[in-house]
Amino acid sequence: MKITRVEAWPVEMRLAEPYTIAYETVERVTNVFVRVITNRKVAGHGCAAPDEQVTGETPASALAALQGPVATELTGSDPMRRTLLIEQLREPLRASPSVRAAVDMALFDLLGQVANLPVWKLLGGFRDRMRTSITIGILPLDETVERARHWVGEGFRRLKLTGGKDADGDAARVLAVRAAVGEAIELRFDANQGFNVEQTLRFVEAARSAKLEIVEQPTPRSEPDLLGRVTAEVPLPIMADESLVTLRDAYRLARGGLADMVNVKLMKVGGIAEARQIDAVARAAGLECMVGCMDEAALGIAGGLAFALSRPNVHYADLDGHIGLQGDPSAGCMTLKGGTLFPSAQPGLGWIPPA
Repeated sequence: MKITRVEAWPVEMRLAEPYTIAYETVERVTNVFVRVITNRKVAGHGCAAPDEQVTGETPASALAALQGPVATELTGSDPMRRTLLIEQLREPLRASPSVRAAVDMALFDLLGQVANLPVWKLLGGFRDRMRTSITIGILPLDETVERARHWVGEGFRRLKLTGGKDADGDAARVLAVRAAVGEAIELRFDANQGFNVEQTLRFVEAARSAKLEIVEQPTPRSEPDLLGRVTAEVPLPIMADESLVTLRDAYRLARGGLADMVNVKLMKVGGIAEARQIDAVARAAGLECMVGCMDEAALGIAGGLAFALSRPNVHYADLDGHIGLQGDPSAGCMTLKGGTLFPSAQPGLGWIPPA
């Protein structure tokens, strides 16, 4: 089997509900899809969700990378030698993690089709479904409570509130949501790097009675020692997100005791294979993993879900980036029911694009 052609194209999608986090407001996103075509009339698909703040990429740079070095390297190659191809692309795509993720997904998608197995089973199939949280952006208190009640009514049992601009206001919103949804709903909080150590400690103390499950990335990733101080002083699990981009980051976080948990996103770490290595480091260090996402089409979420379902150490999922994306061409390649994600039974990642 040989790769005969690589195609890439951008897809802009509006969000049904724009949202605000500590450093930006998002109303629309662009994913870049890739199709790896072979001489056996089978093609693998992946998608990149570039984010200049997190991955350092733009849609234009991602598209250029897929049409340039990726197409050059893959054309004429054997797609079943996935590890070789990804290693050969590592240096050209060093600054393009979401592009590496898209290529990695496409090659896994191809492998699954050839093996006639869904990728989540090909990777081990430790579990066959996973409950996900749903994220509520920064909103006024009353609107935050309304959205929380809405999502609980839709079957979600894990809510993630975002903040990072106002520690006292964030604590008030968390407490109001807890009062509205009751004790049975799991609450998480993500400051998106918006706090310093003192603000984090003030927020945690003020929100203590809400019984938060996780506090995610409270401090800037450029100052890892601050994250370590928070982890040492706060009596809640602290999760690293933006501080974890590479395998080396995972090692540094684990070695320094800088976090209790890590958030692994395919788009920032470079794909399924790299995510599995990072999880191995985390597991060896006793750090639990969560699989997260960017604003990703369902195809990207299917890749993250396949990784999560294959790894016993991935205890949490925050795979909601596809919800509310209007015009997602890959919608339907996995299923969301009552806050639980179910993978496709189709070979590969489950997307069958129209002919």
